[in-house]
Amino acid sequence: MFSILLVEDDEILSTIIRDKLRLEGFNVSVANNGKNALAALESSHFDLVITDVMMPQMDGFELSRQIRKYEKNKPILMITAKSEIEDMQTGFGSGADDYMSKPINLKELVLRVNALLRRAKIANEKELNIGNTKLDFNALSVSENGVKIELAPKEFYLLFLLLSNEGKIFTRFKIMQEIWGFESDSDERVVDTHIKKLRAKFEKNSDFEIATVRGLGYKAIKKEA
Repeated sequence: MFSILLVEDDEILSTIIRDKLRLEGFNVSVANNGKNALAALESSHFDLVITDVMMPQMDGFELSRQIRKYEKNKPILMITAKSEIEDMQTGFGSGADDYMSKPINLKELVLRVNALLRRAKIANEKELNIGNTKLDFNALSVSENGVKIELAPKEFYLLFLLLSNEGKIFTRFKIMQEIWGFESDSDERVVDTHIKKLRAKFEKNSDFEIATVRGLGYKAIKKEA
């Protein structure tokens, strides 16, 4: 079970978000300001932090900066009543991975939380070996039987996503969230284009194939040795 630290000084909103995330199967702890959040992070492990911006004692921007000093890869989702682009830039600049403006849509919040956790899982795995195919996340490189195959960054991220979740079906919408992000102006046809490119580059690969699940999306399948 994933553990989430929710940092929110509005008691009513905090309770609503906490209860929703618990219903979705997450273990949720609550802090009402940034200083208490840092104390909680020092004493317990959390897979993700959701923080408000405007809080007493320490705001969400400073909390994110402090987290990034010792937790480079921990996902941070920032929530604020402000929606100006300058605040978004400050949020991302302080170390936040994603950003939501109030009023919060709880269904969208859950989608974003799941997407951030999956990205963190992929980033932490670093390397993935499927038979004679090796993917190195740090170098964004793929090799087959020791021969390097050139991929564009989005192609690599898409392939890593599918192979690290072998057998799991990803809809085009879900892939867009994971690879292009919620704010992307691209439409879902870009997914089909990237899948087509990957299939062309790995058409003779003996370790895996990318299958179309009609009416749903795509999944990676390991080939039998």
